[in-house]
Amino acid sequence: MSESAYQFPHRRYNPLRCQWVLISPHRTQRPWQGEVNPSAGFSELHYDPTCYLCPGNERAGGHPNPRYENVFIFDNDYAALLPDSPAPQTEGKSSLLRAEQERGRCRVLCFHPDHSLTVALMEEPDIVRVVDAWVEQYKELAANPAIGYVQIFENRGAMMGASNPHPHCQIWATEHVPDEPAIETESLKAYQEKHGSCLLCDYLKTETREQTRIVCENDEFLVVVPWWAVWPFETLVLAKRHVGSIAEFSGAQRAALANILKQTTTRYDNLFETSFPYTMGFHQTPCDGGGHPEWHFHGHYYPPLLRSATVRKFMVGFEMLGMPQRDITPESAAERLRAVSKVHFTWK
Repeated sequence: MSESAYQFPHRRYNPLRCQWVLISPHRTQRPWQGEVNPSAGFSELHYDPTCYLCPGNERAGGHPNPRYENVFIFDNDYAALLPDSPAPQTEGKSSLLRAEQERGRCRVLCFHPDHSLTVALMEEPDIVRVVDAWVEQYKELAANPAIGYVQIFENRGAMMGASNPHPHCQIWATEHVPDEPAIETESLKAYQEKHGSCLLCDYLKTETREQTRIVCENDEFLVVVPWWAVWPFETLVLAKRHVGSIAEFSGAQRAALANILKQTTTRYDNLFETSFPYTMGFHQTPCDGGGHPEWHFHGHYYPPLLRSATVRKFMVGFEMLGMPQRDITPESAAERLRAVSKVHFTWK
């Protein structure tokens, strides 16, 4: 398919999810009379006495925070998972009414004591400390035989449901492998069995050859707007080496991950001159006892902004009832992200 053909409606296949996405580039010209959100500005408040994540403050659950100076980790006071949840009673119910026990742990990891920071605004050595903490958390939680998967994720911005602007992420360790990484596991396995190679290694080679969807890269990581992107400026962070989990990273890879996360979030902020909202998370080897040679570490960024700092993409209507749909092509999204500076500038 030629570049010009991308400007007409077509659909693209996502081999990680075995799912199609409808691309409708001509819809970028449609008028917008929908919801317009306030622009997310940058905070100048380095300490907030009302913030339950700031050093020395009392958390929502009543526990006091230490006066931490870098990374701070604690069990979520309102955890979605508990380590000792009993099995649900389903005796006598229809086979259509299934339920299973789901034990686990939920932790919060504060990136930095400074309330005003985001990953884009943090210094790289501070982000490396966060990466080191992710590695240790993954190792510790994955070593528990009751845990099948460790999901590290960050919700940034009120638009993406973040309940607190203080720089932090969450780590949920689940008894079973959740749906999204479970789907990817099956896709990665099937591809390896059919082709004798790794799906994401081959995809990385394809993107490196084509160059049109690459946003940024360093020696260890490549960031692309994937061929099958659903969200307007969605990106995929790919490890250039075939490693399954963050636990396998060398010191150089940890530093490179910190660098690529800062590069990516800085470009997001610069695109619409705002503190860009997103959901970000890593997908990596399940810890369910399987060997999983098919797994290749990668990260997903799902940012909602569509046209500006105030207009976002809604996943409704056809997207909920039919299939995902996007207006701007992944190629044009990548071009716009490449064009902005990788040096952060904070707008007032």
